Amino acid sequence: MEEDLDRDQLQQDIHALYRREHAELGEAGTLAHLERGEQWDLADTLRRGGVLVFPHAGVKDCGYQIAACVQACLDSGAERVVVISVLHAFTHEMEMARRRVAAGGDPADEPFWGIQGPGLDGRQEWRGDHALMSWRHFWQAEVRRRGLADGQVPQVIERYPYLAGGKPGELPGIDALARLVEDAVVVSTADPFHHGIGYGTPPEDAFPPDEAGLARARSVVEAGIRILERGDYWGYNRHCVEAKSDARDAGQVFRYLRGPLCGRVLDLTYSDAAELYQAQRPTWVAAPLVEWCRV
Repeated sequence: MEEDLDRDQLQQDIHALYRREHAELGEAGTLAHLERGEQWDLADTLRRGGVLVFPHAGVKDCGYQIAACVQACLDSGAERVVVISVLHAFTHEMEMARRRVAAGGDPADEPFWGIQGPGLDGRQEWRGDHALMSWRHFWQAEVRRRGLADGQVPQVIERYPYLAGGKPGELPGIDALARLVEDAVVVSTADPFHHGIGYGTPPEDAFPPDEAGLARARSVVEAGIRILERGDYWGYNRHCVEAKSDARDAGQVFRYLRGPLCGRVLDLTYSDAAELYQAQRPTWVAAPLVEWCRV
């Protein structure tokens, strides 16, 4: 299936989908997600040097999880928030580079190796990524809801690592990022389990996102958490390939920056992706909210 992807069209379709879903939420729907996100109080996790990871799947499905992370950042009292984002492979060249690194190739041989983001020179693929569209939506909405003036709003810095390849400490730009997070709270994003026919799973092996299917997804996500807890970066890279997780780079980077962490899934839902990929069901992505506490 991936070999047949029109990545340019897929990127356009995803952006259109996100814009449509945000518009359909409107103020009332956005407020409902913000209010639902208040069920967790996660600010102290961030104050203590932990990390919160939110999904970027369908906003109607997981917006409340994103809202919870926004609220934790604002409640933490931090003056700076660093968001370590997924950078999707929306060109054939990016995908091939990712595959070569996953097969043991040297990331330094690839032109995409490094960290992108606002204010940085170099590659600018991050500008076309959708991973933080819903994060920005809920951030702006919560700032408005709280009536915060510009001087009361923390600085938000987005960073997009690519091709960590089991060696996040060697990424160009990692030292500058380490300095940024010294006096900041850190959040990240991940859709750590993509499954089904639209994602290349053979139909006979594809299972739906019912109670049993979500339990299987949770077990895969938790297996990845255990690997990253150990600081086994290359093992985590391999896990992400098998799980069809998009967070291989972001996960390695925040674990490297924050040091020993203990992770747990606080909540798990899913988004149906069959229409997006014009594929048969089941085609879906798991959307967990994950808390990483400093050890």
